[in-house]
Amino acid sequence: MLWRAVVLLATTVVVISSEKVRYDKYRVYRVHPAGDEQLRFLASFAKYHNDIQFWKEPRVVNKPADVMVSPEMQTSFLEGLEANGIQATVYVDNVQTLIDNERGVRRQGESFGWEDYYTLEEIHGWLNSLSETYPDVVTPIVGGSSYEGREILGVNITFAPGNPVVVVEGGIHAGEWIGPATATWIINQILTTNDSAVRDTVRQFNFYVFPNLNPDGYVYTWTTDRNWRGTRTPYTPCYGADPNRNWDFHWGEEGASSTVCSSDFAGPEPFSEVETRTFSEFLASLGDDFQVYLDFHSYGQMLMFPYGLYSVTAPNYDDLLVITTKAVEALTARYGTQYTFGSIVDTIYAAAGSSLDWVMGVLGKRFVFVWELRDKGQYGQLLPADQIIPNSEETFDSILSILRDVLAQIESSHS
Repeated sequence: MLWRAVVLLATTVVVISSEKVRYDKYRVYRVHPAGDEQLRFLASFAKYHNDIQFWKEPRVVNKPADVMVSPEMQTSFLEGLEANGIQATVYVDNVQTLIDNERGVRRQGESFGWEDYYTLEEIHGWLNSLSETYPDVVTPIVGGSSYEGREILGVNITFAPGNPVVVVEGGIHAGEWIGPATATWIINQILTTNDSAVRDTVRQFNFYVFPNLNPDGYVYTWTTDRNWRGTRTPYTPCYGADPNRNWDFHWGEEGASSTVCSSDFAGPEPFSEVETRTFSEFLASLGDDFQVYLDFHSYGQMLMFPYGLYSVTAPNYDDLLVITTKAVEALTARYGTQYTFGSIVDTIYAAAGSSLDWVMGVLGKRFVFVWELRDKGQYGQLLPADQIIPNSEETFDSILSILRDVLAQIESSHS
């Protein structure tokens, strides 16, 4: 019964269109795999992503997965679940409604803000303007390039030579718009805060902030497919690889796919994607001053640290667990938002080939963290713009907690 249902799904015809993709009457189901056979059945759907796309992949027994299903495939999908004894609930009734309601407001005369989402061109324009507004501390910086020739643009905020360096990145998964929005909010907060305690903390670090690590994919989410995830490198028969499975540390092992059309396709080889290769070269160039790496994803409300592998444990696991425990307490204090925390593999699932694991495993950086930002699945990566500011505020509270703990450890190591 398991494979008969899969064969039925395989008859779907993949249609490639240059028109903007709509998701009318697409539903998101939360499914609960209770055993390995059910897990394998769900995982097999990833090969047919045009009609069935996972928002949260089925990787672990007894952990829910979220799957978006086209109206044409819902009957077959539900029959397959029933035949294999898999429970499911409708989490999103109409994905297009979420897309239509995602955007926020822009005040008259406002060139950039945090009550709406912004295009890559608008984000880059704002980043470039900061060096004119803050010429003593801000320098635009190119951290790499994309397959289609776009810059991975960021800013370097330098308060004093020799300060520990913090790298902040968002948008490695193109459709997770809250990541770039949070990164730009944090830039603004670092530069404009009037809170003396915040200012005293951030000015002991130098920052490199890159809101959009996957610029081609991000542009594509605006022009063509809001739910796009990967790069835009052409493969056969599909486009793109998952740039957060493409890094050269235990590449292609646990929690990544070798199937070209899968959402977590790791690429044909490590660093096959221009974006990951060039950005990794930039990170390696930062040297010993580079000490902290902060990465924004969505969704799920989790704060995690390496590794995304069952076979490797962070050498400072206990310290990282203490740091994330305190950071989550700081995050929750503002609005009561509940986060889970721990290592990637313990908190969410195995995910080999990530930027985080490479930064720790290859560059040897000790303070490496990733956020799965709001929410728990009501909106998924289609988070309404009116949540940008509260999400960013609570996230920044957790970042400050982490930075203060990093400073304490640095001071302790020098004493």
